[in-house]
Amino acid sequence: MSFALDIAQSVSGQPWRWRRSGEPGITPDALIDELLLARGVERGDLARHRLPTIRDFLPDPSCFADMDKGATRLADAVVRGEAVTIFGDYDVDGATSAALLVLLLRRLGAAPTVYIPDRLMEGYGPSGKALVELRELGAEVAVCVDCGAQAFDALDAAKAAGLDVIVVDHHQCASLLPVAHAMINPNRLDESAEGATHGHLAAVGMAFLLGVALLRELRGRGFFTPERPEPKILDLLDLVALGTVADVAKLKSLNRAFVTQGLKVMAGRENIGLAALAEAARLVKPPSCRDLGFALGPRINAGGRVGKSDLGVRLLTATDPEEARTIAAELDRLNEERRAIETLVTEQATAAGEAQADAPVIVVMGGGWHQGVIGIVAGRLKERFGRPAIVIAETEDGTGKGSGRSISGVDLGAAVLAAKDNGLLVAGGGHAMAAGLTLPAGGLEPFREFLHQRLAADIEAAREGRALLLDALLAPGGVAAALCDALDTAGPYGAGWPAPRVAAGPARLIKTAIVGNDHVRGIACGDDGKSFKWIAFRSAATPLGQALLASPPDARWWLAGTIKRDEYNGGNAAEMHLEDAAPA
Repeated sequence: MSFALDIAQSVSGQPWRWRRSGEPGITPDALIDELLLARGVERGDLARHRLPTIRDFLPDPSCFADMDKGATRLADAVVRGEAVTIFGDYDVDGATSAALLVLLLRRLGAAPTVYIPDRLMEGYGPSGKALVELRELGAEVAVCVDCGAQAFDALDAAKAAGLDVIVVDHHQCASLLPVAHAMINPNRLDESAEGATHGHLAAVGMAFLLGVALLRELRGRGFFTPERPEPKILDLLDLVALGTVADVAKLKSLNRAFVTQGLKVMAGRENIGLAALAEAARLVKPPSCRDLGFALGPRINAGGRVGKSDLGVRLLTATDPEEARTIAAELDRLNEERRAIETLVTEQATAAGEAQADAPVIVVMGGGWHQGVIGIVAGRLKERFGRPAIVIAETEDGTGKGSGRSISGVDLGAAVLAAKDNGLLVAGGGHAMAAGLTLPAGGLEPFREFLHQRLAADIEAAREGRALLLDALLAPGGVAAALCDALDTAGPYGAGWPAPRVAAGPARLIKTAIVGNDHVRGIACGDDGKSFKWIAFRSAATPLGQALLASPPDARWWLAGTIKRDEYNGGNAAEMHLEDAAPA
């Protein structure tokens, strides 16, 4: 069937294509099924995906290599009363993973300690020095969460010191694995076929599965009694949801169930720290997936980026409401500081990137750039230039700490790992969409050239295949709150499970203006006599923003974007978050 919309080139220079049919006038129930089918769900599996539950999607934890070995060792520690330390990364995934295991172990009668390395002084992942010191302080078991997949020297030192280390990670692995008591990672190259299907899980998802396996192991030993009942674990799904969304893990299958059910737990505000953080972020309604990624996540990240790295875990495991409010306020303040630093570094990095606008990968390095914001800035450059970007903060000795973000279809983590294996990096790794690295002094140009040669073909293919994918075609009157409610049924949306994108029009544009931080806002008036508000974020200097601002009063447009409730003004209205436009 053919429909009245065929955009070969929009003002952003891309074609518009339908994910499936684009059939106008489709009923809400049929639209939900279309959205699920367009996101890879098989027709026979629609019922399970309409309301994803943990019961329907949780795999047997034993399908993962070393999971039973790790659960057994952790159970031994609980039964024997051994000292356990949780060693976490300083980002949200690391903080939520660590907090989940701390809270669960406390419920089992253990008293775990936490170690989060300082981003600037210690860098990413476990060091041999830190692990040996933990052993000297009495730790008998260390669980490394969201790190450890590449920690060869550190884990060798831990073993020599007599410390049993359980690694719970999701970052890409080399063919040779570090020596650990258990290496739990769905992205192990020797992972089982079933375990490998869960390679999109964040570390917090793997930590939850370790918790499930631990409870099962203790249950099998008869550990639980009427006087010592088995603790709940499903009420920790709020942490799983937060870590999963903040780490931009693909929201499909089990991850989608984690987030769906975790948002319900979070709405109850049972976690004292999360409740305090929501209050500091001025969230009055039950949090949405967007709130996790743009309100709560950045505040927890701010501690590791520009403050004290352990603030996030301390908040999420707090038992005193007053202490939680104090930490949340400090994280809120640090987040504002982070924004100011980020703005400055973004301006400088963007200026440096302009000279590489035609290169396959944007690779920029600068002195004085704060290591805590380079990952965010890399994401900004990726959006600006439409290609992978790596931002490197140069240190006083000429070495550099870098962070990269990629585009769909280009595996940046594998490329960085290959650069390390070729001797171009001191350290490096990551996953398909993000990577971190340490660059030796004088190593910028060889590293940049390696990336260009390795990724040029993949990037060209990804960019040539670029198109704006649409789910539905609307008259302007169809942009309404009722549609938002229908679309929410197929959520939550995020990485790997994109929010429905619709095209609406034809419409004339009125009251178009720049607002806030280079956003362009206006009203679209349709031939059906109906109108809706729209906003294009950070678009004032882009071809899209310029075209919208220069539109003559009688020009008619097709507008494409996502439909959201107008939460800023309240009420029952909806607006379009505009991504592209084309003359009608």
